[in-house]
Amino acid sequence: QERLVESGGGLVQSGGSLRLSCAASGLGSEFGAIGWFRQAPGKERERVSFVSIRDGESFYEDSVKDRFTISSDNAKNVVFLQMNSLKPEDTGVYYCAAGWDLLALVGHAASAWGQGTQVTVSA
Repeated sequence: QERLVESGGGLVQSGGSLRLSCAASGLGSEFGAIGWFRQAPGKERERVSFVSIRDGESFYEDSVKDRFTISSDNAKNVVFLQMNSLKPEDTGVYYCAAGWDLLALVGHAASAWGQGTQVTVSA
């Protein structure tokens, strides 16, 4: 059974950095992409960044482009999200998710989810 476990969240000041990790296990060959969503209090879950396991292609939501970088260690089944120049509006619970391919995740069609890790950015 697939399992996604996030770590690395915390409290940081505006302008600071955090690195999130997602350890994946039990993902079958049907999973072709993995990445991150986030949900702020009172708001809907939104896309952040995804990476294709098959060809390395990546996606970034406009609000995080040039600040966040997604990477993966396929040998260790770990996906990272390096978050720089953090803003208070980046605050939320960050969820690791996996799906059929990059387009599926862009369309919010994830098939596996982690429990989430809290990121709080203070002004």
